[in-house]
Amino acid sequence: MYGRAEGEWEELIEETVTFLEEQSRLERLTSYTELNSVLVRRTGQRAFDFSSDADRAAMGHLLGAAVERTRSEVQAMISAIVVYLNANDAGTGFYKLASELGELSPNPSSAQKEAFWAGQVKKVHSYYASH
Repeated sequence: MYGRAEGEWEELIEETVTFLEEQSRLERLTSYTELNSVLVRRTGQRAFDFSSDADRAAMGHLLGAAVERTRSEVQAMISAIVVYLNANDAGTGFYKLASELGELSPNPSSAQKEAFWAGQVKKVHSYYASH
């Protein structure tokens, strides 16, 4: 998948979940860039190249898998804490997944997206701060 073996994907998913849980316990946000660097350091795998459409899609798939693994327990989307570098917002894939999961209307306004995202961050931080 996306040029990586199944075992590599599993390792990436596990490390993504672990890192996002760590950051959530500290009530922090992280960036795609920081997550990418952490994954390289922890797994030894090649970095995602964000100038490549395929690698941006792969990162989105990875974050979707992290949500899938944790959502039933956390009752929120753990990927909410991943934002663009020097920005205070989630990526478009976050909102698309939220709509697919029925958590957000298909064509939300900017205000609806911002409120949803902020609520998800708060839920994720609250959950992990108490666990």
